[in-house]
Amino acid sequence: MPALATTASALPAGQALYRWVWRWHFYAGLFVLPFILILSVTGSIYLFKPQVERWEERAFRGLGTDGAVLPEAQLSAALAANPGTRFNHYRLPREAGDAAMLQLVDADGKPREVYVSPQGRVLGSLDPAARIEAVVARIHGSLLIGTLGDRLVELAASWTIVLILSGLYLWWPRPFRLAGTLWPRFWLRGRPLLKDLHRVTGFWVAGLVLVMLASGLPWAGAWGGTFKWVRAELGLVKGPQDWKIGVDGGHAGHHGAMTDLPTARAPEPKGLPLSVFVAKAAAERMAFPVLVLPPHTVQKFGPPTGAVWTAKSEAQNRWLDRRVTYDPASGIETGRSGFADLNVIDRIVNTGVAWHEGQLFGLANQLIGVATALSLIAISVLGTLLWLKRRPRGQVGAPPRSGAAAPVWMFALVIVLGVLLPLFGASALVLALVDRIVVSIRARRQTEVTA
Repeated sequence: MPALATTASALPAGQALYRWVWRWHFYAGLFVLPFILILSVTGSIYLFKPQVERWEERAFRGLGTDGAVLPEAQLSAALAANPGTRFNHYRLPREAGDAAMLQLVDADGKPREVYVSPQGRVLGSLDPAARIEAVVARIHGSLLIGTLGDRLVELAASWTIVLILSGLYLWWPRPFRLAGTLWPRFWLRGRPLLKDLHRVTGFWVAGLVLVMLASGLPWAGAWGGTFKWVRAELGLVKGPQDWKIGVDGGHAGHHGAMTDLPTARAPEPKGLPLSVFVAKAAAERMAFPVLVLPPHTVQKFGPPTGAVWTAKSEAQNRWLDRRVTYDPASGIETGRSGFADLNVIDRIVNTGVAWHEGQLFGLANQLIGVATALSLIAISVLGTLLWLKRRPRGQVGAPPRSGAAAPVWMFALVIVLGVLLPLFGASALVLALVDRIVVSIRARRQTEVTA
């Protein structure tokens, strides 16, 4: 285990610190390796959520517009085919001739996506919780084991941040040289070449990995919960939080499958028909997906919509998200908001979410995300190979203890990281205590043997 301090100084200060950091880097790598593999693979798949969902809905596209009926006729057909359900929202077709999606909710609060052709024929339905990307999101966010999985993922993400930071310290050449630092020395063979590939790849992707990890923390259970408390209690931001936290949040909460909704039936919409508000939403030319919600609809986050019709975009690129509300009786616009109206803190978080999900600037963002994930897998595998080549048979092969106490600034850095990453701080404290106990037991046994 990584030692925070030892009793005697056996190495020069620089070498002792290097060995101390290396030991922490080693144990962090052992812990996070399986999580890195799982999160990198599932995260890469989730990056292509729009393409995957488009493929899932392939049977509901290109149906033509001849004989098209009004949206309220589509709603009536959907309700008739699903008795005992209530209307939750209407999603506008992406292209003319595509089916509309009407989300209905049954008596148990289970949402269902019903697809109705422009001609008013019910084509089929999908369970939002069973869609490919919804399942991938649950694996990515909680390993399919609920709150425990959410905490493990957050713990692994926190330790991966430490892994990257410690790796950057170990990467710095002593003395400085370009070969083996900025590019690998391909003329080497065996372990030296693997070490160069590990170090150089880690350096080039470190910034992207840190941004990816940091942008995922706001919807992690412990970190996100603390952030939400600070956000609300200190009065930094007003209004509902635009993302969910922990296992209820799906991937980023904003675009994951909705969990069970309250079973209480909202009042039936009165006033102008659905088609009026669908037409108004279409005229806004919002980014897909565009939803039209009736009055008093329960939303994924925040309070119900209130006594207004709501048209909103839930694009994964949150810079494009907009919301417009209308009076049910007259259709007059009553409110309008968008990304620019958010507090600066929420704008930063939402930008990070869009980047994390690969949707901030389209395909290039997706490809950068995949490259980051593949590079993280590569340096993890290379690190494992380096360990296996160095490890003595039958031993863990951890880097040797430094024989010196860590400098004060290093203690301060660990404390700061522990405050910023609560699960890392708690686990590091436990490791330090266990390490201290193990060292004491070994010292006692050595004393007994020599006595």
